[in-house]
Order: sequence, then C-alpha cells, then structure tokens
Amino acid sequence: MLNAIKRVLIVAIGVILQFGFAIMIRLFFYNYLGIITLFYNIISILIVLGILKDSTRLSNDLPWIILILIFPIFGTILLITLGRNYSKNKLLRKIFEHEKKYSEYLVQDEKIKEEVCDKCLDNIEYIINRTNHFVSTNNQITYYKFGELFYPELLKELKKAKRFIFMEYFIINDGTMWDGILNILKEKASQGVDVRILYDDMGSIAMLSTKFPKQLAEYGIKCIPFNKLSPFKGIFMNNRDHRKMTIIDGKVAFSGGVNLSDEYINVNSKLGIWKDNGIKIVGDAIWNLTVMFLTLWNANVNEDQDITKFKYNFSNSTANQGYVIPYGVVPLHRDLIGEDVYINMINSAKKYLYIMTPYLIIDTDMVNSLCRAAKRGVDVRIIVPGIPDKKIVYTQTTSFFRVLHDNGVKIYRYTDGFVHSKVFLTDDIRAVVGTINMDYRSLYLHFENGIYMEQVEAIKEIYKDFEETFKDCKKLNDNDVKAGFLKSLWQAILRLFAPLF
Repeated sequence: MLNAIKRVLIVAIGVILQFGFAIMIRLFFYNYLGIITLFYNIISILIVLGILKDSTRLSNDLPWIILILIFPIFGTILLITLGRNYSKNKLLRKIFEHEKKYSEYLVQDEKIKEEVCDKCLDNIEYIINRTNHFVSTNNQITYYKFGELFYPELLKELKKAKRFIFMEYFIINDGTMWDGILNILKEKASQGVDVRILYDDMGSIAMLSTKFPKQLAEYGIKCIPFNKLSPFKGIFMNNRDHRKMTIIDGKVAFSGGVNLSDEYINVNSKLGIWKDNGIKIVGDAIWNLTVMFLTLWNANVNEDQDITKFKYNFSNSTANQGYVIPYGVVPLHRDLIGEDVYINMINSAKKYLYIMTPYLIIDTDMVNSLCRAAKRGVDVRIIVPGIPDKKIVYTQTTSFFRVLHDNGVKIYRYTDGFVHSKVFLTDDIRAVVGTINMDYRSLYLHFENGIYMEQVEAIKEIYKDFEETFKDCKKLNDNDVKAGFLKSLWQAILRLFAPLF
C-alpha cells in the first residue's frame, strides 16, 4: 500500500510542477512566452533523441518519449526519478564492483560446456555467455507446487544447519510462517551458526518495524534491509531486491516464488487459494546462488575477504541429472537477462509452451515472440490469476489478452484464487522456475533470480503441476477478451505508466 502511495505522490508532484510551471510562465513571463516555449520544446526533443540513441527496447522506452513530449517537466522528473542511470549511486557501484570481483569464483567446467555446445543447447549457452554463472550437471532438483508443501521442507533443512544460513527475500512478514523460521534461526545463531538475512526495505515496509535488524541482532542474527528508503536516493528507489533464496551450509538451497509471509503457505489468504511454488537444489548449482547472495551482502557491509569458505564440494554421486544453471537479473546490465531467457525459451519451443505468471505487462518483443510461437503451431498457454492482488495492474494484464488470443495464444484464468508462480515450461525438456514476473518491474528494474533447467527429472513434476492447474482454470474465449471503448482507452493510458506499477 505504501509503495503504491509513493508512486501516486510522484505522479501528483510531477503534475503539480508541470502545470504550476506553465501558470508561472504565463503570469510573469508572458512577453517571452514564445521564446520559453521554443526552449521548452527543444530540451524535450533533445532528451527524446538521447533516449532513442541508446534504446535497445524501443517499446519499453516509448512511454518515456510520449510523456516527455506531452508533459516535458513531469516526464523529465519521472525519467530522472525512475530511469536507468545508475552511475551516481554508491551502493550500485559497489554491487557492480563485487559482481566483477566474484566472477573469478564462478568457474565453468569446460567438459560440461563442451557437452552444451555439442548438443546445441543454445539457451544455456546464452546464459553462460551473457552472465557470470556456470551450468552444472551434479544436482538433484525437487519441485514444490504449493508454498505449504515447500515450507515444511525448508524448516527441516534449516534445523540441520551447522555452519551458515543465508536468506534473501523481498517480503518478510510477522505470522505463522515467519515465527516458525525465526525460532529455528534463533536456536542456530545461539549455537554459533552464521545466520544472515537480507530483505527488501520497500517490499516489507508495511510489515516490519524499522527496528527489525536490531531486534534480530539481539538474537545474534545479522540482518540488512536492502536499498533502505530515502528521499535522497532518486532513481535507485525503484530498483528493489525481488529475489527469494535460502542457502544452508552450501549443501542445500531453496528458491521459487514464495516469500516469508502467511498467504504464501495459504494461511489467512485473502485471495482464495494462493498458487505458488518452490524449488530445492542439492548440488553444485548452489554456488551460483551463494555468490549472488554474497555479492549484495558484501556490497552493503564488505564482511567477507574470502568467500570460498562458503562453498561445499559435492561428490559426483548426483552426476548426470540434467543441466541446471541458476542465474541473476541485475538492473546494472544493458542486457535484459530475465526477458531474454524467456524469449529464448519461447523461440525454441516446438510442441508446447506453458507459463504461469501473476502479472502480464510485456513489451512488443515478448508479445511478438508469443504470437509467432502460436502461429507456427506451438500450444502456447498462459495461466494468470482469477482473483487479482492489484486491480490496476490486473487491468494492464487484461489489456494484452485480446492481441494474444487473436493470434492463437490461450489464456487461462485460475478461478480458485491468485497465481504467484513464475514458471516457464517447454516441450518436456526445459523449464525456468524463479522470481521473475512477466512485468516491467521484474524484467527491467528489479534484482531477480531464476533457475534454468534442461533435461532434468523434476520437469516431469512441473508438467504435472500445469496439467492439474489447467483443471482449476477457465480458458478465456472471444467474449472474455473483449473490451469496450472506454476500458480500452483506460488500458492504453495505464500502459503509459507501466514503469510505476
């Protein structure tokens, strides 16, 4: 709620300044109105030309261009506040420095890389080439189709911790779920286990006290709020840590869509059945997640001189279990890794492509890829919530239904409640499970993580989950995707403000 209020305030301030400035000019500088207006327009055009020159995703930059041309002051304020110029932010520079420094610890097994090349596994090659992360085969993957199945396994593994527990989450909220976790963390910290928690300050702002880190420190638990809210940080305020991961002794790791709040395990859910998922990794792939966590942690406190002490060396007992590569999405990068991995999966699909996503606010690159896949005969299905958590965001989601449906993409509404899962599955071969929504914020602005899998046994469980979930959905028809003139106009206006939602 506070996050939405902040965005509304930004818009309100921008509008006031825009029209206030216009009134002031007319009152005090009427004789020079023509010159000022000309100057005004030249500056707007120069800003737009600067955007066009550097644009690699024009459909994403188009809202900025329209806003600046129509409302030069308001649009420019938004661009400065929410844009992508990170060079002046101290924390982001440190993240970039640690990411570069830690890349030397992410060593790719050349034999596995040769296998990937020989088998023409292009999606994996893209992740290897465009990120620092490595692919491995020495892993066991377990998929959980609901948060309430994921949670007991998380507690069980936390109780086994001997050396360290790293937890990084967008949302932490008091309740049954967090109480169960906290009791174990307090016990482990008292035993000398290195317990660290990284949470997003904005994601948890309405749920946690500002004293939360100090309260945990009393139990011997280290805690950092990521990107703490401040009116002076400007554009960085819009870049949140949306990752979700737990790493225990380097031996086992958890990720997926589940945050640490009761609705994620279907306790006191106000949106019907909360459909979410989790994933457990045992094997070499955990090191990718560990380095991701330590990159953000040490960018904040620079605690660890040698991070190799957190790496667990697995035997080859779990070898040949398919290819697994956890990867990170960072808004520092020019490449939009999250979107590119999804588009690569869409483009490589031959028989079917199944998607679960809570939000569907996508650019023309993604729209065209989905439509092309359907046109070439791929069975493309997208599951979206039946009960939305944010009505304005859901209105934006529905604005894409017509164009996708008309081009052969099948839209399914989960009638039992809210879908929070972020899953891509194609052809019984490859899947992505992680934190990356199909919306502007996840694809362009947030720190995210995904786990890409190919030829992994757990993909069968993911397929079963989709087949069962389709039974609890309504497939939308021609009438369901229609929108009247006023609704279509409202949807178009909302797309202009996609960076805010």
